[in-house]
Amino acid sequence: MSGTRKSDFEKAVKVGRPPNVAGLFPNSKALLVSGRYIDRAMLAKGGAMTIAANGRSRLVIEGVLRAAQRANAAVIVEIAKSEGGAKAYCAVNLWNMAMIVDSLCNRLGVTVPVAVHADHYGIKGEKDIETARTEIPSLFDAGITSIAIDASHLPDDRNLLASLELNPLVPTWAGLETEVGEIKGKEGLSTPEEALFLVRGLNAHGVFPDWIALNNGTTHGIEASDSGIQVELTAEIHGAIERYGLSGAQHGTSGNSSERLRAIAAKTRTTKANVATALQFVSWGGKVNDYGNAILDGGGNFIKVRGRGLSEELREEMTAYAKEKGVRGGDYKKLNLPFENRIMGQSREVRERMAGAVEEFVYNLLVSVFNAKDTAPLAIEAILEAGSHDPGPKASRIEDPGEWTKEKIVERAKSLSTDKGAAGDFSD
Repeated sequence: MSGTRKSDFEKAVKVGRPPNVAGLFPNSKALLVSGRYIDRAMLAKGGAMTIAANGRSRLVIEGVLRAAQRANAAVIVEIAKSEGGAKAYCAVNLWNMAMIVDSLCNRLGVTVPVAVHADHYGIKGEKDIETARTEIPSLFDAGITSIAIDASHLPDDRNLLASLELNPLVPTWAGLETEVGEIKGKEGLSTPEEALFLVRGLNAHGVFPDWIALNNGTTHGIEASDSGIQVELTAEIHGAIERYGLSGAQHGTSGNSSERLRAIAAKTRTTKANVATALQFVSWGGKVNDYGNAILDGGGNFIKVRGRGLSEELREEMTAYAKEKGVRGGDYKKLNLPFENRIMGQSREVRERMAGAVEEFVYNLLVSVFNAKDTAPLAIEAILEAGSHDPGPKASRIEDPGEWTKEKIVERAKSLSTDKGAAGDFSD
């Protein structure tokens, strides 16, 4: 445990785990923490962001945790509502992910802080808000330590109002992410004005998110072009909201070059980088480019590298299933749920090479791209300094709530010039 004394780690486990985690896993030696501490560690190092790894499979999570331990890096394991919610297409879900992470940390002897994040908890209308009233508390009952309330699919005023309405359901100690601009590539890019509108309105009501996600030119899933992250736009928006204390959450990193990802870490306030599709294809033994972007054949099927990832027999079975169901390209993600038990039922050798491939990929990201190496001790130091599972918010109220009533929010939104881009399903 380089950089952290055993006694300090043990004390951090005792005082740093939030009450839901301590109650669920009273005898655990794993350091599951609020996402706030992960963010603080990256800010303390400076020019650093860590992986927020979508744990679509147990083997992906294992590989990520092994890499984090090697890199001595604080990390986040997450699943999006579309991936692991009520209509999940993954076996790992919002209600079992904390248990899986805790179990693996104990089995592997992981001694770095890990946050368990409910990503893209999407709100697309009043029905979603009603469901969230019971569902969000259930997530924290199941060990979630951080959440992204994502109402970015809605107009700006409704995004802000929905975020305010749901905030009381989130524990005050939990990591919190907000979003402006639906992630959909080069269309509907976020603007400084939109970000300020959302952040100022939240601030006026005493809501201080740790992260903000933007549509800054990237996409979810397989990157279809080389446009990718717009670093300068991101830096401009982060500069505009700097006084409100938010860090950046970078979505859709799969397919972006290492150079672009290094730039987003170095030139912006980004501390959280979501990686999903790359981890899926790396674990399966799919052919990927240098950036972890899947290379597909002419029929939209992933190309398997022989001797890597899945057994050849299981790969053929998955391919046949995909063909039968009409699954192509980015929709290969929907094979996770029907095949997770088959994946876990492979030989130890195959399971080890799958987790090992993820470990190597993530270790390289953490150390050579994200600058997250040795951030675990920084998170532990912050826990010991606070003597609590909650370091408190990074900001304080500077906006007048009287200027941000519901009526004034609706009126202010009318002056925003925004382009939401094309309609469609961009959930994860």
